[in-house]
Amino acid sequence: MTTRSEYRLLLRQDNADERLTPLGYELGLISKERFADFQADMAAVDTELRRLEETILPPSPKLDAMLEEKGTAPLKTGARLSDLIRRPQVTYLDLAPFDTGRPKEIKAKVANAVEIKLKYEGYIKRQLQQVEQMRKLEVKRLDPDMDYHAIRGLRLEAIEKLSKLRPLNVGQASRITGVSPADISVLLIYLEQKGRAEHDR
Repeated sequence: MTTRSEYRLLLRQDNADERLTPLGYELGLISKERFADFQADMAAVDTELRRLEETILPPSPKLDAMLEEKGTAPLKTGARLSDLIRRPQVTYLDLAPFDTGRPKEIKAKVANAVEIKLKYEGYIKRQLQQVEQMRKLEVKRLDPDMDYHAIRGLRLEAIEKLSKLRPLNVGQASRITGVSPADISVLLIYLEQKGRAEHDR
């Protein structure tokens, strides 16, 4: 279930096509025609995102009335369409009457992907940073014979789980049920201090 996924913001239902279609094509599960359609949709999303970032909408009485009706601040100066869509109260569809350069026959799933990418951009970037950080943790190896009882600050449950399961690296340790982020922080501090001590010898 995506709700129990480690990075559920990246493993969303709406982006399953984007994540899995290239893999399916490589494995021979996706036809050339369907893959071509997929590539066209992804190109349309990228093109529309660029247009929204580059298009500035000037203030107008009708636009301000719509924004105030949605419960968000009216414009004092021109604003990029992308920034307006990033507002929680405003949708891609809301701006259609004011967006004269919008493609006339844009697919619903393309429009949906564009809106989601803009609204969750900051959160997605943060989660991608967490993924990259976890990749770095994967290479921090743990001694199979490590005495977890000797590490001050680890909770009792974490000590028991780590001693029993003997993870090979910090990444594996972080995925053990009962080992909290605070326990991982203690473990990282311990490894850093141990590394410094060994370096100074």
